[in-house]
Amino acid sequence: MRRVILGGVVALLVASPAFAADMKPDDNLNATYWTQNSVEFKANALGAYRLAELRLDEALADKSWTAATEQSGSYQDLPPAVILDLDETVLDNSPYQAWLVKAGERFNPKTWDQFCDAVVSGAVPGALEFTKYAASKGVKVFYVSNRTGNVEESTRKNLEKFGFPMGDNVDTVLLKKEKEEWASSKKGVRRAYVAKDYRVLLLIGDNFGDFVDDYKGSPKERYALYEKNMDKWGKSWIMLSNPQYGSWESAPFGHDYKHSVEEQRQMKVDALTGWK
Repeated sequence: MRRVILGGVVALLVASPAFAADMKPDDNLNATYWTQNSVEFKANALGAYRLAELRLDEALADKSWTAATEQSGSYQDLPPAVILDLDETVLDNSPYQAWLVKAGERFNPKTWDQFCDAVVSGAVPGALEFTKYAASKGVKVFYVSNRTGNVEESTRKNLEKFGFPMGDNVDTVLLKKEKEEWASSKKGVRRAYVAKDYRVLLLIGDNFGDFVDDYKGSPKERYALYEKNMDKWGKSWIMLSNPQYGSWESAPFGHDYKHSVEEQRQMKVDALTGWK
């Protein structure tokens, strides 16, 4: 039965012409096209990861360096680690976004889990090279993701398919709801879990929530938090671009997805500063 379901998902992902005639305008069209087809996306991601390699070397040489605000106590002599988000940071899920656009669908946990179980996510440019570089330096690579624990097996298979470092005898894939205390989308508890035993050199992600827990504020509150952490961006915190989705997109409507698509769009339009 599971094979039938997964086969259906893959078929939906590749069957593009069937949707063309009835396809409705979608706010995510340009963002998904950019992610899948532009050299700008590839160059941006590759540049971020090449910067991360340079920062990793700096961090290894500086015992006082830590990227995790959750890090406390005498961490200087702990073994080194880096924490990466998974989706749109390590794994490229743009085929799922493309399916949503072509099928006229909205994100749904059921179809998302089916997509994860299909093990068809690509690798974000530069991610594999960076994680292998970190592992070669004796740095443990952790993946802290809001994928849920029920897709851990398929997520591991997707990472292993490309040869991402998997931690050997240490569980380095830390997913939402994998433990009772990890039920929240906020990742601070999981960052603290890593920081207890490792000196966290870098945080790498595509969403504000990959770095701070107060990411679901208003646009003004988010900007203030961004400014408060100005010294970390591009140094111990490396942000990749993701124009497809994220807390940036939901901030104008208060992160409340009960609003209709039309209401969400209008509140995003209202938040724009236009030419007078």
